[in-house]
Amino acid sequence: MTKTLFRRGGTFLAAGLLSLSLCAQQPAASKDALHEIAHLVDTHYNSLHSLRCGFTQSYDGMGISRTESGTLLLLKPGRMRWDYSSPAGKVFLLDGKYAWSYTPGSAQVQRIPAKKLDDLRSPLQFLLGHTELEKELVNLQLTPGPNAQFTLQGVPRGQQERIRRVTLVVTATGVITHLEIEETDGALTRFTFTNEQPNAAIPSSTFHYTPPPGVPVVDGLPPV
Repeated sequence: MTKTLFRRGGTFLAAGLLSLSLCAQQPAASKDALHEIAHLVDTHYNSLHSLRCGFTQSYDGMGISRTESGTLLLLKPGRMRWDYSSPAGKVFLLDGKYAWSYTPGSAQVQRIPAKKLDDLRSPLQFLLGHTELEKELVNLQLTPGPNAQFTLQGVPRGQQERIRRVTLVVTATGVITHLEIEETDGALTRFTFTNEQPNAAIPSSTFHYTPPPGVPVVDGLPPV
């Protein structure tokens, strides 16, 4: 995905909410509704300076199927930490300069410059402050769904050779609850986000990674 995944605008007025409510009763969403919902997502995340939420991550592809879970922390500018509770102790961290990846029991910590990182989790570091969905997703479409939620689907600009589609499930207030990425080889990566805490107090030291004692650091691509 592009490195500017998920930008900011004005307020969403009551009249707009009413129009979206009516739109949700229709089989297809209008272009105006698409613009309003995408703008809501942009506005919600670009107004934050930090975010904490729970996540469940699943991957199916290349004969591999697994599900993992934990806590995601985001802090402007461009810092991100995935702390896994399952498998316990696994961590994937971006400190703004490097990406670090380690799973307990591994013989090494893997590190790579952030600008060279090609990982489906990495674009989420830009969720806070750089979101502009209508520019970042080509052929963006909106489908109203149940429980006052909406589905946004498109292809990340410049990533058409790798990614077939990105699907976002969002609430009427612009909160992303689900993210699904289908790659051109058929692999599916899904994220579910829960218990979002906007502007949570997260110390910047949280994004400083210290390798476990005796575990060497090796420069190379981290595992998915």
